[in-house]
Amino acid sequence: MNQLLPITTIDDIPSEYRDTPIGLLLQYHNLARPYDVYQKAELLIGMCMDNRKHLHIPDNFSFIIRAGGANLRYSEFKVSYAIAVGQVKHIALIGHNNCGMVNLKSRKDEFINRLVETAGWNKESAEEHFDHYEPMFEIGNEVDFILSETKRLRSRYPKIQIAPLMYLVEDNNLYMINEN
Repeated sequence: MNQLLPITTIDDIPSEYRDTPIGLLLQYHNLARPYDVYQKAELLIGMCMDNRKHLHIPDNFSFIIRAGGANLRYSEFKVSYAIAVGQVKHIALIGHNNCGMVNLKSRKDEFINRLVETAGWNKESAEEHFDHYEPMFEIGNEVDFILSETKRLRSRYPKIQIAPLMYLVEDNNLYMINEN
């Protein structure tokens, strides 16, 4: 986590993001900037579905796609829609620490047993389900995944500004990820 750059003042926001919707996101969330009024989204936020994260942003400021681990590989049509129809030109990709999509194999038994107990699945179907999807949704290290997903999205959408961010659940703040 030594790649994380805290944002405690406007000057901490890297210059390439400062006067963009990404800079505004950091100001709203970390610096308690008073909310502006928006009629349409300025930003697409891709973030994890984890319930411990809540962003402090004004209404209508952004589209938000929540997916386990902030993994947008299987939400790409939604990303394209936000860009093409929603006309956003900026994406904030937000990972977080202690993500459940890291080391999924360690939760295999819990996953299977809970699908059996809670959802009424049979054990064989639950195990087959886990084995089929786990490789698609395992993200490895949170920071490394956000950086690789940022790189992938930049390649796919070269005219869109994409920023890699991390949310720390201990302090509920957003941090830039140093890409160097």
